[in-house]
Amino acid sequence: MATLTIRNVEPELRQRLRVRAARNGRSMEAELRHILKDVLRGDTEEQELNLAEAIRRLFEPFGGVELELPPRELVGPPVEFDK
Repeated sequence: MATLTIRNVEPELRQRLRVRAARNGRSMEAELRHILKDVLRGDTEEQELNLAEAIRRLFEPFGGVELELPPRELVGPPVEFDK
């Protein structure tokens, strides 16, 4: 495994990292590894943003999906409540 050295870290940033690591029960070094993994995992195309985007990508090769929506109409008179 490689070793990284980060210089000139602002004291406030270091303090926030220390608190975050403690909150998550990790060392500062482990917390930094976790942060890097999370951030860089988002760079891959394998991760879908949400269900709607996954469905859109699935049907895109077939020309997409267009649904006809029925016109809106009242179902009945509004409900009246006794005062």
